[in-house]
Amino acid sequence: MAKTPRGEMTFLEHFEDLRRCLYRAVLGVIVTFAACTYYLPEIMKFLVAPYFRYLPQGQQSLAYTEITEVFFLYMKVAFVGSLFAAAPWIFYQLWVFISPGLRPQERRYALPFILGTSAFFMAGMAFCYYAVLPYTFKFFFEFNKQFTNIVTVSNFWDFEMKFLLGIGLTFETPILILFLTRLGLVTPKFLLKKFKWAVLLAFVASAIITPSGDPVNQTIVAVPIIVLYAIGVGISFLFQKRQEPEQKPSA
Repeated sequence: MAKTPRGEMTFLEHFEDLRRCLYRAVLGVIVTFAACTYYLPEIMKFLVAPYFRYLPQGQQSLAYTEITEVFFLYMKVAFVGSLFAAAPWIFYQLWVFISPGLRPQERRYALPFILGTSAFFMAGMAFCYYAVLPYTFKFFFEFNKQFTNIVTVSNFWDFEMKFLLGIGLTFETPILILFLTRLGLVTPKFLLKKFKWAVLLAFVASAIITPSGDPVNQTIVAVPIIVLYAIGVGISFLFQKRQEPEQKPSA
């Protein structure tokens, strides 16, 4: 049977459709959560690798101050890992729910938009993990070398997640520009005119994301933000709203 168009569905049918999609999304998270708990040692080894990279032998460990601290940290890691692993499935369920209510023209762009959002976010987190975190940890290790290194698992988790999420969201700049362009709030001409301010804000944002004060580390973060802004300008040019040609009054 063909699916009923969204506009012709009753409230209860809307609710049932939403419940079905949420149930499938949650089921996907549960499955990936179970998989993440099985591979927790490998996941933790991956997460702490940038931190242990510059620590001397014999000091490559994390501390805890509460009996349950490590257990709850592992549950947080498994849950966050399950959300990332299940993200394609969750986005697919979102697509299943909203697609019947979209016009054919909107439906053509919705799925690439969702996939693009995910891709930019994951690219930002990968950039943070491989390029930003190692230099950040190195700076603080050298700055704190006269003191004993006793970092708790909770402190490490909060520190690393702020970096991963912060830079991951920063990489959504082209998607934000696309959204603002389609709303008619910005134009390519406006974005090019404000390019010098974008460069300044990129370095301000990098200083906030990487509070180490290291100019090399801040530049490593700022340059990709500037590149992303430039990509956003190109996207804005491609997807800007075209003005309808004025119709000449008939004689």
